[in-house]
Amino acid sequence: MLFNSLEFAIFLPIVFFLYWFATNKNLRNQNLLIVAASLLFYGWWDWRFLLLMVVTITLSYLSGLAIRQVRSNREEHSARRGARLVTALNIILNLAILGTFKYYNFFVDSFVDAFSLFGRELSPRTLQVILPVGISFYTFQALSYTIDVYRRQISPTRNLLSFFAFVSFFPQLVAGPIERATNLLPQFQRKRVFRRDQAVDGLRQMLWGLFKKVVIADNCAVHADIIFQDPSAMSGSTLVLGALFFTFQIYGDFSGYSDIAIGTARLFGINLMRNFAYPYFSRDIAEFWRRWHISLTTWFRDYLYIPLGGSRGTLVTSIRNTFVIFLVSGFWHGANWTFLIWGALNALYFLPLLLARQNRKNLSVVAQGRILPTTRETVAMAGTFALTVFAWIFFRADNLDQAFTYIAGIFTPSLFTVPVFPGSDDAITTALLILLFLTIEWFAREREYAIQELGLRWKRPLRHAFYYALILSLFWFGVGNQQFIYFQF
Repeated sequence: MLFNSLEFAIFLPIVFFLYWFATNKNLRNQNLLIVAASLLFYGWWDWRFLLLMVVTITLSYLSGLAIRQVRSNREEHSARRGARLVTALNIILNLAILGTFKYYNFFVDSFVDAFSLFGRELSPRTLQVILPVGISFYTFQALSYTIDVYRRQISPTRNLLSFFAFVSFFPQLVAGPIERATNLLPQFQRKRVFRRDQAVDGLRQMLWGLFKKVVIADNCAVHADIIFQDPSAMSGSTLVLGALFFTFQIYGDFSGYSDIAIGTARLFGINLMRNFAYPYFSRDIAEFWRRWHISLTTWFRDYLYIPLGGSRGTLVTSIRNTFVIFLVSGFWHGANWTFLIWGALNALYFLPLLLARQNRKNLSVVAQGRILPTTRETVAMAGTFALTVFAWIFFRADNLDQAFTYIAGIFTPSLFTVPVFPGSDDAITTALLILLFLTIEWFAREREYAIQELGLRWKRPLRHAFYYALILSLFWFGVGNQQFIYFQF
């Protein structure tokens, strides 16, 4: 079920009404409704994959109880070893499920390609299955619970219903934010009270998320798809424009989903973590990754980078860990060499900052307390943005051949010509919308989301006119119910 669909527009009010008025505000009934609604929401795509999600949830739930059991019945050394074994087993089983559905064919095809280099042709079987929507997201969320229980950061729960609600919570089930059990699970274990201000704030964030997706991302997608379809036929200037359109497409699409998810959760008295913090205003690549897909970045930091040693130890260890984290992040996004190159490229971007120990230099908001950035900040933002745009080419390309063809096409004399491609006249309107969008985000960069406080001090008619204008733009500039990019991950 898509957030930008008629089905969701019908589904959400019904669930909201039942949640606050038909459950008698009973915690168990509310959680039961959340689970039922989440199963319906997820099963709307393909009900067969519900079993897969239930298996993942059950394995992680039982692992928490097993860790408690081995710790209570054994002496300290034996308990520690038993808890480690249970945790490792749960991680292996969940990653095996994820790997089978997401990476099996990739490894088989790569194995075949490797043997073909030596003149050996193999014909192994591949799996003819589609990737379950959101499997990477709910798998990582479930894994975080087991690891946190093992680390004693959270007590294992015996309440299966609240645990199911934690993992399957429909707003963030298929594309995040990837929540931690320490933040989200306790919210399903305590009474929730309706707060009008929280609900209104949620609706406001949902509206901005829909604007990002429908008006910005979907319109950018139209032009990016045309240009990426046949890069060899496009001029260098057109290819640059295509990369820029995809840059704003993926940001509007993914951060838009996160805004809708966070806003929807607030309607039910649930607070989700922030997932984006105006990443395109970053002054270096380290700051960019602190602001982009925050829930995944911090997940890898806490559960992979730090356990590997982080930045402690020798410089070689720090460099190794940096490449590991970015390569795994790339591979998490998809079973394609393009994602691995994208990850490696970001690691290379990060390396000079690491070597100079400048990777934590820009922790505050750019131009904080000022309207305009300094010349130095502007140059730093432009440079970081250019590096990001270049890396997105690999992310968007279908394969490495297309990526290298695209890049080679940019660095030609045609780079200095006027961009021309089918639909280029409409691209002017899209460019103006992007400019408006960036302006609003710039002036709100110290807020959780762009229109969090925009218009609150205006007179009511003007404020309502602004909201109605945003709603009208969804219909005026909408190009159909396009799927969110991160559903494929």
